[in-house]
Amino acid sequence: MKKFVPLLLLALFATTLSAQITHAASGDVDEAAAAILKKASDQLNGKAVSFSVTMVNKNSDKKETARMDARVVYHKGKYRVEQDRQVLYSDGKALWHWNKDVGEVTVNNLSDGEDDLLNPARLLANYKKNFREKFIRVEQDGTAVIDLTPKKSKSYHKIRILVGEKTGVIKSMELHNYDGSRGEYRVSNFKQGVKTSDKDFRFDQQANPAVEVIDMR
Repeated sequence: MKKFVPLLLLALFATTLSAQITHAASGDVDEAAAAILKKASDQLNGKAVSFSVTMVNKNSDKKETARMDARVVYHKGKYRVEQDRQVLYSDGKALWHWNKDVGEVTVNNLSDGEDDLLNPARLLANYKKNFREKFIRVEQDGTAVIDLTPKKSKSYHKIRILVGEKTGVIKSMELHNYDGSRGEYRVSNFKQGVKTSDKDFRFDQQANPAVEVIDMR
């Protein structure tokens, strides 16, 4: 389950969709999907957001194998992900992983070689280089469905994003793996304009002097 934690950040896709989406494709560009992703990218560069997410792993038989809840705060490439016994912090340059069970924090650099899934703003900025976008449909309940297919080989073959057509708020994200399993990320309590400061996105050593910090940078 741990490896899926950074992927939940993709659930930050929040956009304002038109009342009626008309699908059109031109060459390799799906215009309807591209328009939604452009708005999502613009939104991520705006006010800070917070939300709760439930992560569910399912095997190839669609049976649940694991479940985890987390609370997320994100602002312009910086994020904090809180779970019961671990916290992830990133200031956009480094990643702190606080494992409360063992009482230690490991610190690593976020390099250009990292998967863009660690940073939704970067993913959106570069998605045309790394993914093929496809507008799928609008469900009867008003949910717009968009697929991102990686151009290069990955452990997954598709990211499916589900967004409210009228509200523009993400409902869920699905990561579809080649073995038939998938990770689902269900979003709730989405809020925009939350107050944050730089210290929210770094581990505070002074406030936690008993915690060992292992700096791998």
